[in-house]
Amino acid sequence: MKNIENFSFWKRGIEFLDTKYPIISGAMTWISDSRLVISVGKAGGLGVLAAGNMPVDLFEKEIDVLKNSKVNYAVNLITIAPNYMNHLKLAVEKKVPFIVFAGSFPRKSEVEMAKSSGTKVMCFASTESIAERMISYGTDALILEGSEAGGHIGHVSTIVLLQQVLFNFPNIPIFVAGGIATGKMIAHLFLMGVSGVQMGTIFAMSEESPAHEKFKTRFKKARAREAFATPQYDSSLPVVAVRALKNKGMDNFGNLQLELLRKLNSGDISRIDAQYEVEKYWVGALRKAVVDGNIEEGSLMAGQSVGLVDEIKSVKDIIKDLVAGSNKAFNEAYDLLNT
Repeated sequence: MKNIENFSFWKRGIEFLDTKYPIISGAMTWISDSRLVISVGKAGGLGVLAAGNMPVDLFEKEIDVLKNSKVNYAVNLITIAPNYMNHLKLAVEKKVPFIVFAGSFPRKSEVEMAKSSGTKVMCFASTESIAERMISYGTDALILEGSEAGGHIGHVSTIVLLQQVLFNFPNIPIFVAGGIATGKMIAHLFLMGVSGVQMGTIFAMSEESPAHEKFKTRFKKARAREAFATPQYDSSLPVVAVRALKNKGMDNFGNLQLELLRKLNSGDISRIDAQYEVEKYWVGALRKAVVDGNIEEGSLMAGQSVGLVDEIKSVKDIIKDLVAGSNKAFNEAYDLLNT
């Protein structure tokens, strides 16, 4: 029996992340706190702290907890968050191991600022041209997140991004996210050339996740088709699509868009302020669901992989099962190719 962990395509991500396994727990606001990040690190993966719009003093405390834990970790910085530059300066000052830029795309000066402290940088790429730009800025790795993912998403599916970006940039580590929930899928992604995977929904349902039990139970019962993306009603109010389970909270967002469009048309609000109101809504709605357990009016941000996950397990068991599933699938593929 072959062990996937002995092959170079598996080791590449391990060497880059400096972890036992090339598995990343993606940042999720109100969920990816230091406790979850440490749990992922102890289980052999890379946990990512979600900065969101966290107060700077709290962000510093969370980083200090992680530094004292001795596990490897990353911090996720939202480039459109009001506290973004303060978060970036603090992360550089603290010399965190990894910075993941999210929300939008960082400026070259911001990538260079992050790297100045010895930090490794990871950037998202939703198209081939953006991948080229991020590489030219100096990013150390790329993350391809397909539209199947939960939360704020792009418009291109994982399977297209693999062909558009992964196959065209073999010389930089590329991690893939969106719709991944099984070890079998992980194995086949590695055979395509990825350096690692990023997963969110499955870790949001872990025992160590701080999410409310009602939140986890709703995820446990959900089907893939229930996680859909919000539409943009009018180009005068550009909004980033959000994938979540349908509930009253999603309906409320639709009503908010209509209200903001009326204010835009009447000149009662600027486009920037309207977009800020949109993001303010999602932060509050997500807190309602994750922290308060209000699964009707809160935001249930979930990827379509929610339909593949029906257990609440420890982080250790999640990663153990994913690795075992990867090994099994790899051996099946190996035997098939050598028949």
